[in-house]
Amino acid sequence: MKKRGVALVMAAVVAAMGISGCGGKAKKDSETGKAEKIRLMVWSPSEDQSKDSGEWLQTTCEDFAKLHPEWDITFVYGVADEATAATQVAQDPEASADVFMYANDTLTTMTDANALAKLGGKYREEIEKTNSEEVLSSLVKDSELYGVPFTTNTWFMYYDKSVFSEEDIKNLDTMLKKGAVAFPMTNSWYTPAFYIGNGCTLFGDGTDEAKGVDFSGEKAVSVTDYLVDLAANPNFKIDADGSGLAGLRDGSISAIFSGSWDANAVEEALGENMGAAALPSFTLNGEQKQMMSYAGSKAVGVNPYSKNMVAAVELAVYLGSAEAQMTHYELRNVIPCNTELLADEKVANDPLVSAQNDTFNKTSILQPFVAKMNNCWVPVENMGKGIRNGSVTHENAAEQTEAMNEAMNSDGI
Repeated sequence: MKKRGVALVMAAVVAAMGISGCGGKAKKDSETGKAEKIRLMVWSPSEDQSKDSGEWLQTTCEDFAKLHPEWDITFVYGVADEATAATQVAQDPEASADVFMYANDTLTTMTDANALAKLGGKYREEIEKTNSEEVLSSLVKDSELYGVPFTTNTWFMYYDKSVFSEEDIKNLDTMLKKGAVAFPMTNSWYTPAFYIGNGCTLFGDGTDEAKGVDFSGEKAVSVTDYLVDLAANPNFKIDADGSGLAGLRDGSISAIFSGSWDANAVEEALGENMGAAALPSFTLNGEQKQMMSYAGSKAVGVNPYSKNMVAAVELAVYLGSAEAQMTHYELRNVIPCNTELLADEKVANDPLVSAQNDTFNKTSILQPFVAKMNNCWVPVENMGKGIRNGSVTHENAAEQTEAMNEAMNSDGI
């Protein structure tokens, strides 16, 4: 316990003071021509390290090393995607990477395990200068900043421009009159878009666990009824196991809902007819309602147990810098969130960038990362599966919706 406490205090001091807190030795070594030998373990998704994707991580780390001759750095690379990194780090922080990528909705998992360093001082100032308040808020807990954002994380709509016009894509029901649309109704990251669009809420503004989930009453039942009808529409297809992409390839489907990770596959399927846009509205009982996706960010985090804290923080900031985001975008279609890059003509004119950022800014809510959000996934998934297999009907929609709401507010005890 004593060792754990010392590690956390050291991390907090470095984060609060900036590089001046621990930079003396490195500066001295540099002045005498001696580079300090250090080792940094870095985790990222395998795609960031793949030769097919230009070995983004290795190249960026090597560029960082060139900028810091005061350190003789040995990099050790490991594979952990943003969704699962938190679990690995939280289980054993002292044996985990110094620097890693993570999805912001796992932030609480790591802070509860004291496995994520706070970023303060000049580092926080730099990050705040180049990111929107919305992006920053996705990484702040109890007024502390816990990572360097490098992309927004949400889903939007891809469509075939030869089938749908720019006017058509404003409304889902209009689209269904002209072509087949696939939607992952059994995936609980997607289906809440309809419920939230009709006024259902999660934990108040997303941060107050005491307020619970409100997927109850007529506002929710009417959405369940809408989804029952949607599933019965011959032009609506439930996307699962890649069936949506397969349909784009063979022409049987003309629109899907996914994220930037599928951009290359969609472009291969649709070519010059590839379109991307923020989420459409849907027509519920004669009224226009806006689909609302969950949104968040992906960030570079720092382990508070790093033996080379200053270098680890500096590397994290560099991996989330404008330069690194630009090469990430060029090599892997990872959409930048750096505000300076978003003003760059090349980036600003990319429909993929517009689709993701328009969704983040206009047709999404910040995904709650309170602990009780974990209670919400399975009940919504079960609702989607029930609609798919016909066990949820108009006759029992009210009962099934209330059961979903109760389960979302239950700890399973």
